[in-house]
Amino acid sequence: MRLSGAALFSLGLAAAAAYAVYAALAWPPKAALFPLTMGIPLLALAAVQTVIELRDPAQPGESAADRRRVLAVFAWMAAFIALVLLVGFPVAVPVFVFSFLMLQSRAGWGMSLALTAAAWGFFYLVFVRLLHFPFEAGLITLGG
Repeated sequence: MRLSGAALFSLGLAAAAAYAVYAALAWPPKAALFPLTMGIPLLALAAVQTVIELRDPAQPGESAADRRRVLAVFAWMAAFIALVLLVGFPVAVPVFVFSFLMLQSRAGWGMSLALTAAAWGFFYLVFVRLLHFPFEAGLITLGG
């Protein structure tokens, strides 16, 4: 069993998620919702990834294709953050999901539209209708 960089990263991610879950348990339910819904699955997945990395560490060296994939992931994350900043969450979610499905996943129009509608419907139902979560407007306000 070798402690690789990937195993250390996974372990650190699991520790950060564990702390976020622990801290959120003391918060009011509405404030704790996001850290708990993101932290619990992240904790479980990071713990599993840590075990996988400890049992079978990746071989040293990375290819140019690996680097391109990592850069693509970071670019998509940056794009989502920029969208949220510019137009706010309610608009950013469907725009991002549709863009990702069409450009990165190369899903067809029908599949992209259906999954975008499902993602936006779920988002709207849970956060807007059920939780009455107040979202900040983006820097660019649409229709107003």
